[in-house]
Amino acid sequence: MNCEFPDTAISVAGITNYIQSLLEEDKILRQVWITGEVSSANHHRSGLFFTLQDPDGTAAIKCVAWNTQVAKLMQIPAVGEQLIILGSIRLYPQRGEYQLTVWQALPAGVGLQALRYQQLRNRLLSEGLFDEERKRPLPVHPQTIAVVTSPTAAAWGDIQKTLKHRYPGLQVLFSPATVQGEQAPESIVKAIARVEKDGRAEVLILSRGGGAVEELACFNDERVVRSVAECSIPVITGIGHQRDESLVDLVADVCVHTPTAAAELVVPALSELYAQHQQRIDALYDAVYEVKITATNQLQTLRNRLQRVGLDRQVKQEMQKLGWKRQQLVQVTSRRSQQATQHLEMLRQKLATLDPKAVLQRGYAVVRQENGAIARTATQLTVGQDLLVQLGQGEVKVKVVEVTKTQKD
Repeated sequence: MNCEFPDTAISVAGITNYIQSLLEEDKILRQVWITGEVSSANHHRSGLFFTLQDPDGTAAIKCVAWNTQVAKLMQIPAVGEQLIILGSIRLYPQRGEYQLTVWQALPAGVGLQALRYQQLRNRLLSEGLFDEERKRPLPVHPQTIAVVTSPTAAAWGDIQKTLKHRYPGLQVLFSPATVQGEQAPESIVKAIARVEKDGRAEVLILSRGGGAVEELACFNDERVVRSVAECSIPVITGIGHQRDESLVDLVADVCVHTPTAAAELVVPALSELYAQHQQRIDALYDAVYEVKITATNQLQTLRNRLQRVGLDRQVKQEMQKLGWKRQQLVQVTSRRSQQATQHLEMLRQKLATLDPKAVLQRGYAVVRQENGAIARTATQLTVGQDLLVQLGQGEVKVKVVEVTKTQKD
């Protein structure tokens, strides 16, 4: 099939130059006053870059005040401030983006978003939602935890990696949610509700990676804050920001600054638990040895005393008492030693059972989909889908040629 290009087709540079001329030569855009709220601001070597947005968050524009102009501004842009900006629109062909070059910035009062945030914070504070008394401790050894975050975010991968390294065999329930944008608050509330309805999780991690202030707005939404406050299980937040503390952080039972830190805090390291238990066993052996030495010394002391008294009847009575105490000590020591040995063997067997490689060595295999998720039922698979089968030694890539569904499925 022949395809003829129209004579009017122009290059990317051509259309960009045309748009640039429209924007930069427009009389209104060459000197325009704009009012809005500063949602983010960053100082660079070349100047001050910030974002100006409407109070309701429906529109935003990138702005720059070059270093030669910053000192002339009546108000230095800062997050949360409402400003009136005088500037001109400029387009950058390399990025195909436009931004406002700032000439002057005038104060226009406290930003509406910052005011709304403070009003909501004060109201929640008066209701006692931030009180330390209502915060619950995390379970010491949870067997099932839930994670609410975006399935495409790096935070989910960091949490999975940390949990697998620290506590192999832990059951993790993933409840996906959108954690940025207008749909995020409702999505997070529904994800938390799914976890509660399931009923298996003992603790919940709510997390996302870092981002600009406006990208984390969902964690200051009243719906999300109240959902976390009313959650029936303890909630730990791991939201990747260091400078600002969200309302969700304040109402959560525990808050840390990164998803990885949340995963490290929610479960202990199994290797550390084993080392602690081994230390207890060693301490028990030392204690038993000390008791034995003390009993032996006491027995010798009594023997010396009996030899000095020379009374056969008292000697026999004391010998019987010592024999009974020795037998009792041996029984107690033997029982404690046996219990400690059994406990140690149980932990060793548990570690061996939890080792996924040991399961593979017995002839089992792990079937994973292309995204790394374990295939558990036939209904998850489709004909033609590529799968990765992990054996005791090596891996095999296979393709699904037929899916047989059981009556139960």
